[in-house]
Amino acid sequence: MESFSLILAIVVVTALAFDFTNGFHDTANAMATTISTGALKPKVAVAMSAVLNLVGAFLSVEVANTISKGLVDEAGIRPEVIFAALVGAILWNLLTWLVGLPSSSSHALMGGLIGATVASAGFGAVHGEVLVTKVLIPAIAAPLVAGLAAMFATRLTYRLGKKADGKASEKGYRAGQIASAGLVSLAHGTNDAQKTMGIITLALVAGGTLAPDSDPPMWVILSAGVAIALGTYLGGWRIIRTMGKGLTDLQPQQGFAAQTSAATVILASSHLGFSLSTTHSVSGSVMGAGLGRKGGVVRWSTATRMFIAWGLTLPAAALVAALAEWICGFGDWGTAVVAVFLIASSAAIWKVSRREVVDHTNVNDHDVPGEEASGVVTQAIAAVTPPPAGTVTDELAASIPAPVPTDPAAPPAKTTV
Repeated sequence: MESFSLILAIVVVTALAFDFTNGFHDTANAMATTISTGALKPKVAVAMSAVLNLVGAFLSVEVANTISKGLVDEAGIRPEVIFAALVGAILWNLLTWLVGLPSSSSHALMGGLIGATVASAGFGAVHGEVLVTKVLIPAIAAPLVAGLAAMFATRLTYRLGKKADGKASEKGYRAGQIASAGLVSLAHGTNDAQKTMGIITLALVAGGTLAPDSDPPMWVILSAGVAIALGTYLGGWRIIRTMGKGLTDLQPQQGFAAQTSAATVILASSHLGFSLSTTHSVSGSVMGAGLGRKGGVVRWSTATRMFIAWGLTLPAAALVAALAEWICGFGDWGTAVVAVFLIASSAAIWKVSRREVVDHTNVNDHDVPGEEASGVVTQAIAAVTPPPAGTVTDELAASIPAPVPTDPAAPPAKTTV
């Protein structure tokens, strides 16, 4: 019993650690556009987001119930299985954070849970219908719905504000953007904090501490809310840089439309119990807002890298979790090996991240790695277009040396034949 209590405590602590990584990994979802447009200062933005994430954790338990009661069969699930699932999810979160890619923490958790469950109890222990209807379909639909909504909202916003005073309009949209960012933070706490609640509840049921089909206890709700709030306040500055500057250049009108669209989609899915990826929703809305403004562009090289990460999230987390569960199957020493590996890998990723520090002081200062250079077509056209008649280009002028002034009193230079 002592050994079991220890593994259950390890699972709960690891779940809260995942919740913490979820917080700083997904801060960009709520605050990247607000920070990039200058509506809020970076530290103020993440502090506001942290508080609203905590509040949102208490609004619903529908998503938590989807995870703890619907995705996998509770019978035969051991605490070690859940620990292995969390290892896969945490490592994927940290790796994508390191490279600044806004991948889905939700799908990392789902993939880890599925991989560990299959390794422990076989494919029959995964409820395929729930996986398809409440995880995979929303994963595809969410960015499309949010993107289309943001695109049309952006066009409508510019059309309605065409005759408005420029400065007053921009000030109003910045205020609206702050309000919509708060709504996204609230929605994120409502949706994402519940996933950790569901995992901890599933562990408590697997350990015999809770009866099957139980709702998350209050201490689970509180601890999950606090963990995601602390992670949010830390700020995932690398991903904020990608989301705010790497996908498109946003004006306050676009930021307002993007965040309002994303918040609506996330809150609706939480009410229906869909384990939606807030990252997918917000990324889709940002791209939609970029396409909605006349002359706006989406940097598809960055978007393509992000799409690849989305496609790899479920299988990569599942594979790591399955391997971790296999090692945990050797007994207590196997679980200890996995725990040491998780800690060492996390420390190594953090050390690598210190080579190029991104924080609130420089989040808007640098170009995103892999970002498309602006004005490439314009530069290419300019390079092959002849200058107007009667003008000399800077390059041509630079290539012709200026005559050297001579002293009239000096004797003429001798020439040799």
